[in-house]
Amino acid sequence: MRGDDVSTPAADCATTSGPCKRLAFPERFLWGAGTSAYQVEGAAAEDGRGPSIWDTFCARPGIVQGGDTGEIAADHYHRYADDVELMRRLGLGAYRFSTSWPRIQPDGQGPVNPSGLDFYERLVDALLRCGIAPVLTLYHWDLPQALQDRGGWGARDTAARFADYAEAVGSRLGDRVAAWTTVNEPWCSAFLGYAAGEHAPGLTDPALALRCAHHLLLGHGFAVQALRSAVGDTARISAVLNLSPVTAVTDREADHDAARRIDGLLNRLFVEPLLLGRYPVDVQIDTRHLTDWNFVRGEDAKVIASPLDLLGVNYYAPTTVTAAAPSSAPSPWPGAEAVAFRVPEGLPVTAMGWAVSPRGLFDILRRLHTDYPPIPLFISENGAAYDDTVDATGRVRDPERAFFLHDHLAMAHAAIAAGVDLRGYFVWSLLDNFEWTFGYAKRFGLVQVDFASQLRSPKDSGLWYRDVIAANAVPCC
Repeated sequence: MRGDDVSTPAADCATTSGPCKRLAFPERFLWGAGTSAYQVEGAAAEDGRGPSIWDTFCARPGIVQGGDTGEIAADHYHRYADDVELMRRLGLGAYRFSTSWPRIQPDGQGPVNPSGLDFYERLVDALLRCGIAPVLTLYHWDLPQALQDRGGWGARDTAARFADYAEAVGSRLGDRVAAWTTVNEPWCSAFLGYAAGEHAPGLTDPALALRCAHHLLLGHGFAVQALRSAVGDTARISAVLNLSPVTAVTDREADHDAARRIDGLLNRLFVEPLLLGRYPVDVQIDTRHLTDWNFVRGEDAKVIASPLDLLGVNYYAPTTVTAAAPSSAPSPWPGAEAVAFRVPEGLPVTAMGWAVSPRGLFDILRRLHTDYPPIPLFISENGAAYDDTVDATGRVRDPERAFFLHDHLAMAHAAIAAGVDLRGYFVWSLLDNFEWTFGYAKRFGLVQVDFASQLRSPKDSGLWYRDVIAANAVPCC
């Protein structure tokens, strides 16, 4: 790590009447950052880990930018102790990470690999020694390839195998881990992976993607039940959804219908089964040309709606749509083939090309608060990729990221003031990492990683976030 005596865009701001005021957060508000196993661990073929669908997908020529893979990534598997010390120095109250299913069960079922669970036990113990709460995600997209060979999430049996995996992890770590997430962003797993072919396993079958979405939610429900059994009343269980407010470009009826369709597939298809115990009827009607939904069985809705303690919200950007001519290209939107997406005019964009709209975070939090049964929320991912600048001294100047975090935290504060039961905030991500099909070209980290040397260097935004955590407050200007 390099020195951290720096100022950042919001840290020195002042008004004409004196130092700027701060937006204070509730006591015991949880401040954290996150990563996922395949994106940071590396050690892809060590200590008994089996291949995942992302290992297989990355091996396909031309799939990942630069031919990159997660084989080494940020080498967190070997450097976790140093990374935990880095978290302590940044003042994190919590670390959201995922366990690698193929590291724990190389074949996706059957005997547990002791070395795999040993690693996560070491990581959890190191976090606890530093006073950092472990927030464990069971599935962040790295399905064992052996299960994909048997149908992946298209096979109902995968949901049952996921429960076995949850029980194994819960039995080993449940005495030290209180916060659990079952699945992360099932929309991405189902629709990017099985409809658009953009993520592993790289399939383009929209009907299969809808089946996968259901089995991911079913696996979530089975995992909730397994964790309750293995861990007991101490478990605080959540699911994590990527959500976005969806708006139409114009007031044309066709554009509003396009917005309804995308809102159904992106938001309501996942929120409503979890919190209301049913699938949206309009989504089923929109997709009836693809499937009759016969993969939904009698008790599935009840299992999926197994009571949760928290709901995690991943928010990055708003979604703006218009009606368009149907495309023949593979799409992640089954039932919304005649929809086009627009970047709203006048908004800045990140290095990913995503529009920056902090207000969208407020809108999605308020919608969950007003339209659904009460449930505590936490922002499980929020962050931005930028082309960071490193000066001659090694200081990483990333004022755009600090401003991004500042403005989204201001909206989180506004949501709390409006009555939203928001319990915590996790920046994505702690470290620069393997950013899926973008390889190592896109950097989201609070901490820069030099992937050649594996040197970690806190960015200005990370040091700004450290000060926010210490104050439990955000500068208002």
